[in-house]
Amino acid sequence: MDFEAKRLKGMPGRYLNQMENESGMLLLKDKQARIILMLAGSDKEWHLSSIARETGVTYIHTSRFVSRCEEKGIIGSEVHGKLKKIFLTEKGKKIAEDLKGIISKINEVSEPEATGGQQVRQPLSKPSSA
Repeated sequence: MDFEAKRLKGMPGRYLNQMENESGMLLLKDKQARIILMLAGSDKEWHLSSIARETGVTYIHTSRFVSRCEEKGIIGSEVHGKLKKIFLTEKGKKIAEDLKGIISKINEVSEPEATGGQQVRQPLSKPSSA
């Protein structure tokens, strides 16, 4: 899994929420963002089951999200026998780059004014094995 996708795994849902409103706008939760970032960060051949396994997202959730992304032109697929190869389209690659930028900006955020000058949130990072 891509490092950015691993860092996103523990990100609070308040930063990335899933909504599909009347305009068809799709905002992402951490699970969906992990899928997109993982696809962007690897040249491996991905199938629904391997995406679900690698990201820790259920197969049905992965399948539904991939279908919605295919409808929106974010993810593409090719059928090879019984397997469906999943990949990001150019639009999906652009979204992945934008997500990485958003994550980077979130990691830079601190709240010194709200806490009397004390920084209360540390940047997201890989869990240390202490």
